[in-house]
Amino acid sequence: MAVASAVPLSSPNYSSAILPRRPRISVTNKCKQNPPKISPVDSGVIQLHNWSQCRRLSNPIRVLGPGSSGFLKMEPTDYSSTRPQRITVKSKATKEGSNSVGLPSAVEILHLVVSLGIILAMDKFLKRVFVAAAIKFPSALFGMFCVFSVLMILDSIVPPAASSLMGFFDPAIMFIQRWLPLFYVPSLVVLPLAVKDIPAASGVKICFIIAAGWLASLSVAGYTAIAVRNLVKTEMVAAEPMSKPSPFSSVELWTWTGVFISSFAVAFLYPTALGTSARTCLPFLLAATVLGYMVGSGFPSEVKKVLHPIICCALSADLAALAFGYFSRSGMDAVLGDYLTKVSSNPGAGDILMGFLGSVIISFAFSMFKQRKLVKRHAAEIFSSVIISTIFSLYSTAVVGRLVGLEPSLTLSILPRCITVALALSIVSLFDGANASLTAAVVVVTGLVGANFVQTMLDKLRLQDPIARGIATASSAHGLGTAALSAKEPEALPFCAIAYALTGIFGSLICSVPLVRKSLLLIVGS
Repeated sequence: MAVASAVPLSSPNYSSAILPRRPRISVTNKCKQNPPKISPVDSGVIQLHNWSQCRRLSNPIRVLGPGSSGFLKMEPTDYSSTRPQRITVKSKATKEGSNSVGLPSAVEILHLVVSLGIILAMDKFLKRVFVAAAIKFPSALFGMFCVFSVLMILDSIVPPAASSLMGFFDPAIMFIQRWLPLFYVPSLVVLPLAVKDIPAASGVKICFIIAAGWLASLSVAGYTAIAVRNLVKTEMVAAEPMSKPSPFSSVELWTWTGVFISSFAVAFLYPTALGTSARTCLPFLLAATVLGYMVGSGFPSEVKKVLHPIICCALSADLAALAFGYFSRSGMDAVLGDYLTKVSSNPGAGDILMGFLGSVIISFAFSMFKQRKLVKRHAAEIFSSVIISTIFSLYSTAVVGRLVGLEPSLTLSILPRCITVALALSIVSLFDGANASLTAAVVVVTGLVGANFVQTMLDKLRLQDPIARGIATASSAHGLGTAALSAKEPEALPFCAIAYALTGIFGSLICSVPLVRKSLLLIVGS
């Protein structure tokens, strides 16, 4: 028996355990007759069968691990016995226990906390300054422009400094990307409260505007990109590779399960254990939301078309609220009220999640900086498509809402249907009487429609160009559509990411102009 140690691979994403790859066993100069069979058994053990006619190996056996080609070498030996030989390969991680494989170190965790904390602190600081100064402009968007400007200036003066700054904030950016859908969910979770006072007829009209509006925005953005590309004739080049968040590990799943069970029991037995019912319910409602997302993310792609991870996430939180409301006799509505209180001194689980929306906007600066060469090369296609599509989406929604007789307050609430939640909420805050919960829900539903049907409709519309497909998808279905398309068409991902950010940015900029807001109010009839 031979034993060797291997250094486990560590994850660059600071967020999930990545198991080291299984060692490969390479047998050179096999016997011509009855070659040995290799079958895996328990972890780290490989059996070699049927060596009866192979008296001797002229070349050594080499077991190749993740570290190097010389991971394990064995000298030639006699295999005259017919009994299976066992070679046990143990790694360093195996000795220490499977739970510790690939877990982030204390330094990595500290790096994540500091980098993410700086972004969150910047968002909170700017928000307070803008509120104190009564500035009607998204504070996080201003922060994004500041970060992007700093990166561009450093890149022109001291390029290594810009690269170092990008590297420092990389853990925070990967964290935001990994958990991004969770930040959209709270308004969808409390949707039963938001739509309680909306008439059924108005609900049907809103659904019609969502479906028809998505298809119209997709077509406008796609055909605009094609038309401009035919004019400028810019050749497509490879974009900067974009990192993907790591999948969820079983350790994370079981940890959050433990948090849910224990905190649910505490909240049931001691309803005000943490001072208020909202803070007491926060741990198990947050855990239910996270678990729903983890489970939904692990579904096969065919199942996700019907039960998207965001829907699974919202259902999980609603079921937890329903169960707690039933057992505690407080009712589901009361628990949902504790889920999203919108009171900073008494936050619920939804308030914690939505507190990251500002950091999402600021993180756009890093994404755009990374793809700056691509933006510069295809500026004509990207900016023309985004600008035309955004203006069309805002004004067409206002016009159709007026034509179908939708209440002005509801029409205002769904104006930014094609803009990511983080900026859509900032836009509707500029209009009095808008329902922010309805806004977030409509944005998420629009994204779900795009995620399920975008590829089929792009084919039907004969939009084959990757640039046009990426821009059209992000301009009509923001992040959820982007994730769905890029999973099958990775070449469209950079254009999706750019259009996804720029659509929200331009929508916020145009709605910050008083004349534009007045024109939209006039069309809506408010």
